[in-house]
Amino acid sequence: MKLSIVMPVYNEKDTLEEIMRLVQATPYDKEVIVVDDASVDGSRDILMRLAQQYDNLKVFYHEGNQGKGAALRTGFAQVTGDVVIIQDADLEYRPMDYPALLEPIEQGVADVVYGSRLIGARPHRVLYFWHFMGNKAVTTLSNMFTNLNLSDMEVGYKVFKAAVLKDIRIKSNRFGVEPELTAKIAKQGVRIYEVPISYHGRDYAHGKKITWRDGIAAIFHILRFRFFD
Repeated sequence: MKLSIVMPVYNEKDTLEEIMRLVQATPYDKEVIVVDDASVDGSRDILMRLAQQYDNLKVFYHEGNQGKGAALRTGFAQVTGDVVIIQDADLEYRPMDYPALLEPIEQGVADVVYGSRLIGARPHRVLYFWHFMGNKAVTTLSNMFTNLNLSDMEVGYKVFKAAVLKDIRIKSNRFGVEPELTAKIAKQGVRIYEVPISYHGRDYAHGKKITWRDGIAAIFHILRFRFFD
């Protein structure tokens, strides 16, 4: 089984080398597909150097900032593996959770696996109450329209059999990609599992990007991809 690890990057110069080291240390046959979404902090220079260091690393560059959804659209188009893992570059999610995420697929019981920061006993950083409540509200609304019972729809760790993504065309450029992917896999009727993951959340002083505006946008995208797509 070959993994395709797709990593969107925007202004992550402080974490790029460490996340790449952790990804490369995982014991899998893999390709790493990085999409730099027009970083302006020096991330591009680091990626150019890393591409010389790792033979299995492919880097693509957006000329203008478009958002996470656009970066995933670019990355998914380059996938050659059997299983696709979305890996954020900011160290909030750690590759040590790959075995747990891949287990349901390896056992033949799942087509898609979501990590969850809200189930199980994995360590997670205690941060913002209103982010937690917003995530719960958005996840509940998504579940109502997809008829799923996910605990953490907005989680960064999502794993797919490559065949599941084959017929999905991402339209959301920014964080609307999370409810969009969930709506579209729900319509496919594929087998979805959740597993507990650790979470090392950042605060805004250390580069956290998602805000309450993205939560409002998520509601729009939940309705959009349920009724108008």
